[in-house]
Amino acid sequence: MIFPITDLSNSKNPGWGIDGVREMFSHAKRSVLVAGYAVYQGRRVFQALANRMEEIPNLRVLLFLDIQRSKGDTSIKSELVLRFANQFLENQWPMGKPLPDVYYDPRSLSQEKSPSKSCLHAKVVVVDDAEVFISSANFTEAAQERNIEIGLLVKSPSIAGQVGKFFDILVGTNQVERALAGRSLGP
Repeated sequence: MIFPITDLSNSKNPGWGIDGVREMFSHAKRSVLVAGYAVYQGRRVFQALANRMEEIPNLRVLLFLDIQRSKGDTSIKSELVLRFANQFLENQWPMGKPLPDVYYDPRSLSQEKSPSKSCLHAKVVVVDDAEVFISSANFTEAAQERNIEIGLLVKSPSIAGQVGKFFDILVGTNQVERALAGRSLGP
């Protein structure tokens, strides 16, 4: 089966990367799913998404982000999640804008030597279950402007829907937990 590939991108291909993701955000009509390992300069990255949430009040927006326990940190899980949520609100999400639901993998907060420790390492954007951008790049300046990264934009409701369903299953089976409750219309 051949799928329509809209664009291959890398950090040296101006017009994609963060700009392409912002463009995807700006035309969303029903839903946006974002998964990322590292986010820096989040306000800049997510401004178009937050604006779109204001324009379309029933836009369902889910973020799946990584939360890590720093080496030697013995804080209880709820403290780590609260610290992350506060940092996200203070530094990563545009001020005064509607909030997305933010999920994380609770296994990432296991104690240091736990064999079940993991991270949420996916980097994907799905818009309206119609197009999906899958990339090696984090939402960081280095990844978007300097590193050699690659991403693939596919406009295929079949593929985008499968990726969206994957994350819906993670939520529905409690494999991820909510770190921040926004205004999602979902579970």
